Amino acid sequence: MQAHSEPPGAPVGADAHYFGRLAQGVFEIPRCRACGRHHFFPRICCPHCGSESLDWVAPSGAGTVYSSTIVRRPEGDYTVCLIDLDEGPRLMSRVVGTPVDQVRIGMAVRAQVDQTDEGPLLVFAPRGDAS
Repeated sequence: MQAHSEPPGAPVGADAHYFGRLAQGVFEIPRCRACGRHHFFPRICCPHCGSESLDWVAPSGAGTVYSSTIVRRPEGDYTVCLIDLDEGPRLMSRVVGTPVDQVRIGMAVRAQVDQTDEGPLLVFAPRGDAS
């Protein structure tokens, strides 16, 4: 009997859950049952306390731009940003829905899942409650 294996580059474990839910349009991150802290990137144990007792939860999606840079390309410019989620984790993504030169450190943003030709992509857009 042959062992089942995923194609090279296919997500496995925690990554498979994350990308599977993203493909359904749902953004989820792990939260530790032991210490109550959220983390990102997906992994099988809590990076804060080492517990393997994790739940997948939908964060609020609210966050703040920690840093940003503009990638200039002939087919169009885009941002690459570090986003601090209100739940604590910091992740890399893009800010969409506003000109790239208007993305600022401290900008309030909200997560959304965009479906692209290459698959689902977690991006952030300016929040309407930004002051």
